[in-house]
Amino acid sequence: MQRTKWGGIADGRFRGSGFFRVDERDGVFWFVDPDGGRFLSKGVNTVRFDQDHIGDSDRVPYADTCRKKYGSRHVWRAAAADRLAGWKFNTLGCWSDELVASAGSSPLATTTTAALGASFKLHRRDEIFPDVFDPAFFGHIRASANDHCTKRRNDAGLLGTFVDNELYWSPDWRGADELLTVFLNLPAHRPGRVAAIIRLEERYREFSQFNAVWRTPARSWEEFGNVGRVEAPFFRTQPGRLDDALETKANLENPARAAFFADCDAFVAVVAEQYFELCAAAIRAADPNHLVIGSRFGCQPHPNVIAAAGRYLDVVSFNYYDFDPSGAIDAYAAGAKPCLISEFSFRGDDSGLPNTSGGGPRVASQAERARYFERYVTSALRKPAVVGYHWFEHADQPAEGRFDGENSNFGVVTIEDEVYAELTETMTRVNAAAEQIHAKAVPAA
Repeated sequence: MQRTKWGGIADGRFRGSGFFRVDERDGVFWFVDPDGGRFLSKGVNTVRFDQDHIGDSDRVPYADTCRKKYGSRHVWRAAAADRLAGWKFNTLGCWSDELVASAGSSPLATTTTAALGASFKLHRRDEIFPDVFDPAFFGHIRASANDHCTKRRNDAGLLGTFVDNELYWSPDWRGADELLTVFLNLPAHRPGRVAAIIRLEERYREFSQFNAVWRTPARSWEEFGNVGRVEAPFFRTQPGRLDDALETKANLENPARAAFFADCDAFVAVVAEQYFELCAAAIRAADPNHLVIGSRFGCQPHPNVIAAAGRYLDVVSFNYYDFDPSGAIDAYAAGAKPCLISEFSFRGDDSGLPNTSGGGPRVASQAERARYFERYVTSALRKPAVVGYHWFEHADQPAEGRFDGENSNFGVVTIEDEVYAELTETMTRVNAAAEQIHAKAVPAA
């Protein structure tokens, strides 16, 4: 099987454009590499010498190990690149040292995260989600995209640009708020709060009809605009869970509950449309040559958000830590765009690490990590929308915990840079067969 220098299958099915792009053949999506190879992005996140400080200290145990073992970052980069290529990976995932990509005997594709919405949110500081209605939002993301993307516009090895990472779209591990209530609880002068109230006024003929659902202490729209804090009258679990049917049943039994969540879903659709349209336009203006590969959804959002993502993105990316990604892939594929799993992992309890903080399943052993990797990836590759998968992450986290306390066995290597043999041997075998598995994916009827 002949491959291009990027690792894509050189079978003449697609034409090369000098940059990565996406295409479809017989109902199955693929990346196409710069030389026309049929390409699946098989990546590892956080491939870097200085991975994971202990807490907020300046101690970086993985760097200490590699400095002693390799002598310099340059030597480490070459070794890391060749090791990844030997395991049949072809992409550096998020937060990696991009110089690793060209340090080995074979080039690796790179990814970059522009953090457009996140940087605006940090700029405003009191926002949970960027206020996309703020007139300053587009100017900010346009300048950020220019700073971040323009210098990469001629880089053939860039797979594409992630817009953001794990923004808060709906109830998840971070809280139970709906995005509508998040916007309603912005300070009174904020454009996002004003926009949220206007849209509620458009949905209800009379304030009394609105208040029958929302149960606020206000007696008019004017009073509602001055309410200090809006409390949600109902709560629900995050989308995509097994209890979706229970949510539907609860709404059927309570029309007010159904009306409240209909308000929430209509508003998040407007936010998503604004966010994806503006962010994708900003990135493409700065870099018309590369793909916009999504905002790395941390949890499955409402279908309205996925639909909006599909209208503006080239690839919908999502992080999914569980044993089988099939259901999640089906949900994201509803956006009618190819899908990239931008994070997943399994943690082994035989690693000697606490594994008390960090996402995803814990399993008993390294043998089980390998077994579940194969099941997860094979299941994903059988879905025609999937164009890649990125493992989290390169090296284990420190036992003392990194900046956010995570202390888990996510690595393909230990913090002493020792290879997890069972895991990487399985990765090598599955990665080598990935294109053959994916080519047999059966499109939905």
